[in-house]
Amino acid sequence: MWGAVSNLSLLEKISPFEKRDLLIAWFCLAVAFTLGISGGIAFVTDFTKISIDTLALTFIVAVITVGLSFVLHEMAHKFAAIRYGYWAEFRKNTQMLLLAVVIAVVTGIVFAAPGATLINTAGREMTKKENGIISFAGPAINLILAVPFFICMIAGIVMGGAEISQFTVPGFLFYLGMIGFQVNAMLAFFNMLPVGPLDGRKILRWNVVVFVVTIVVSLLILYVSLQPWMFVKMLVYS
Repeated sequence: MWGAVSNLSLLEKISPFEKRDLLIAWFCLAVAFTLGISGGIAFVTDFTKISIDTLALTFIVAVITVGLSFVLHEMAHKFAAIRYGYWAEFRKNTQMLLLAVVIAVVTGIVFAAPGATLINTAGREMTKKENGIISFAGPAINLILAVPFFICMIAGIVMGGAEISQFTVPGFLFYLGMIGFQVNAMLAFFNMLPVGPLDGRKILRWNVVVFVVTIVVSLLILYVSLQPWMFVKMLVYS
C-alpha cells in the first residue's frame, strides 16, 4: 500500500471527499472570521452603518489568511503521517462549523474546531515519536507561515499602509499581513496547549524540550503579533 501511495502526486493524495471537506471548512471559517472581526451582527443596532465593501474585503483577507493557515496546518499533519506510512485524511465537523458561525454572529468571537485529520494506522501501533512529529508538523507550519505575513505587514507599514485606507495597496498589505501574522501565531500557540486532543499534549509526551521551545516561541510570536502598532512607531515615527 505504501508503495502505491508514495507514487501518487500531492494532489492525488487528497481524495475528492477530503477536498470537499477542506473547502467547506475553509468557507465556513472565512465567514465566521468575517462576522467575528465585524463585531458580531447581533450587536449591530444600525444596519446602515454596515459597509458591504468592508465586509467583502474582510472576507477576502479571511479566505487568504485563515484559509491558508487552517488548510496548510491540516495538510502538514496529513503528509507527515503519510511520510511514516500511514494514511490520513481531514474530515470536517459540520456541527462545530455551524456553531462557529453562530457564535461569531451572536458574540463577535471566533472560536472554531472545524474538524480533524484522521489517521488510519492499518493496525500498526504508532510510536510516541511518530505521533509527536506528526502533531508537531501542524504548529510548525503555522510558525513558518507567520514569517511571510510578518514581512507583508512590515512592507505595508513602510509604504504607509498603517495610516491609510485598507482599499489601497499599502493599506491592504498592512491589513493582510497583520491578520495573517496574528492568526498563525494564535493557531500555533493554541494547538501547543498540552490539553485534550490538541497537538501540544502529544508533542509533550514525545519530547519535552521540543514542546517547551515550541510553545515559548509560539507565545513570544503571539505577543509580538498583537502589538502591530509597536512596529508602526518604530518604522514610521522613529
